[in-house]
Amino acid sequence: MKIAVLLGVLLTTSALADEAQVTLKDAEGKPLVEANCSMCHSLDYIQMNSPFLDRKGWETSVNKMIKVMGAPIRPEDAPAIIDYLSRNYGK
Repeated sequence: MKIAVLLGVLLTTSALADEAQVTLKDAEGKPLVEANCSMCHSLDYIQMNSPFLDRKGWETSVNKMIKVMGAPIRPEDAPAIIDYLSRNYGK
């Protein structure tokens, strides 16, 4: 039992350390993306998916986060988030 707890702490600590290294591109909408997207997942998700997603892909992804995953993103913020992601991380 103690080994499992220690292993969990070590894995969690290393995961948190990696997340601190993710820095998004400075551009209009960055604070909105950081505030909304990091509530549910690491920001590295954005960088990992950027080679695959164009504007339509980011729009689909953001809408899925809201409608399917229950992300508490205000409807009026979604377009700015999609704009930021497609301009800075779209293919």
